[in-house]
Amino acid sequence: MKKVTNDFMMFMEESNGVGQAFMGTVSKLSEASALDAKTQELAYISVLAALQMIKGLDFHVKQAKEHGATLEEVKSAVLVGLPLVGLRVSEAFAAAVEAYRAEE
Repeated sequence: MKKVTNDFMMFMEESNGVGQAFMGTVSKLSEASALDAKTQELAYISVLAALQMIKGLDFHVKQAKEHGATLEEVKSAVLVGLPLVGLRVSEAFAAAVEAYRAEE
């Protein structure tokens, strides 16, 4: 798997098949989604930011960028949760911008 955190890679490798089952579910959800790939990634970024799951942002921001998302779209996705979760998205905002601007 490319661009995933060490934590996620360990989960995939050491969870006795639970990681693969999880990814199977993720795959099925993606296949069933009415959203295009870019919109799906932007939605995922919104959820990650609201839940303060900063480690996952790098991967999903880069995925969104690969699917044509602009930096402004990524920023907007992070800010979607601001009215509900408040400034807890500020750390995610910085992480998402840095991930988008990072050289691959």
